[in-house]
Amino acid sequence: GWFGFNAGSALEAGDAAALAFINTLVATAAAVLSWMFAEWIVHRKASVLGIVSGAVAGLVAITPASGTAGPMGALAIGAAAGLVCFVFSTSIKRSLGYDDSLDVFGVHAIGGIVGAILTGVFAAPALGGFGTVTDIGAQVWIQAKGVGFTVIYTAVATLVILKAIQWTMGLRVSEEAESEGLDIALHNERGYNL
Repeated sequence: GWFGFNAGSALEAGDAAALAFINTLVATAAAVLSWMFAEWIVHRKASVLGIVSGAVAGLVAITPASGTAGPMGALAIGAAAGLVCFVFSTSIKRSLGYDDSLDVFGVHAIGGIVGAILTGVFAAPALGGFGTVTDIGAQVWIQAKGVGFTVIYTAVATLVILKAIQWTMGLRVSEEAESEGLDIALHNERGYNL
């Protein structure tokens, strides 16, 4: 599906779609490998969950650059995303103590930030890209400002939504419902006959 999203954004079956398709493949493979090697170095073994998380990190990170980076730029973006997302999903999550059981922040948010900022680097024709970037530093600053504005907007909008939910129905279920399981407590559904 992600290949269709990135390559299909070209709205044609031409050079731009082919570039986006190749970049999506290359970045995803690079992110898988960098996450896997990071796991081997840190944990002495790789995991299937880690490899899948690395793939998603690569897909997320290459999306903004899929039509403008060259294949070597896609390789660098994917490798950086796999490594940075691994660090956020393991070490930083643990040290900050935030609850992210599916690593949505560590993979999607951080991977998106890495990809958006590195688009400013690897869209430059001087580095094999197909964008119109002539001043990499200036473009990276534009990309970083865009990321910063998006983070601020998202944080404010999320806070407003959470407060509205808290005032209307509450953000958490009771401890009893949580202990019993939400399928049974809220939906009277059993996943398994025990």
